[in-house]
Amino acid sequence: MARVKVCGFTDGADLRAAVEAGADAVGVISEVPVDTSREVDPAHAADLLADVPPFVTATLVTMPSSAERVVELVRTIGPDALQLHGEWTPDELRFIRAETERKVLVAIDAEDPARAEEFDGVADALVVDSTRESGAGGTGETHDWAATGELADRLTVPVVLAGGLTAENVAEAVRVADPYAVDVASGVERVEGRKDHNAVARFVANAGREMEVV
Repeated sequence: MARVKVCGFTDGADLRAAVEAGADAVGVISEVPVDTSREVDPAHAADLLADVPPFVTATLVTMPSSAERVVELVRTIGPDALQLHGEWTPDELRFIRAETERKVLVAIDAEDPARAEEFDGVADALVVDSTRESGAGGTGETHDWAATGELADRLTVPVVLAGGLTAENVAEAVRVADPYAVDVASGVERVEGRKDHNAVARFVANAGREMEVV
């Protein structure tokens, strides 16, 4: 059974629906250099994550210009964990972890396993995704789940599988890749930035099952 993070919330009702469905983590996106309706400003991100109950991980997904800006955002928004996209160095990551005292996940393109190995033991977890050229996720595209499973076997840190997951394919993705967790955004939306509550509930349920449930 994989843990589940649902990402890209812009609305409190959507976030609460994911929590009620049993999501282990929820994510808000702030300060990313791509055009997406899932992005919210830091003040709204803080409001959304303030409503996350205990035992659900409130995650800030961000791609700011510097490590120092990451620290500022954490102080403003107050997440439990960080998910960083972009071209970070291990030393920058060490700085961010020390300054924020938060768990830090780093997004890695599925086609770049060498970069995943570079951050093994530095990040708290790696999000293996189908990323854009900029390093941002949210492409809605799947990748080679078996290769991700093989990568996870070589790494010491947990691997989070992302990219093109839906309620219909997540059970098979978990079976093939056997990740620590799965991460979904566009795959459970009715329009960009707004969640389909039924799809969220089915995604969470199917992530814990070996056979697809529709």
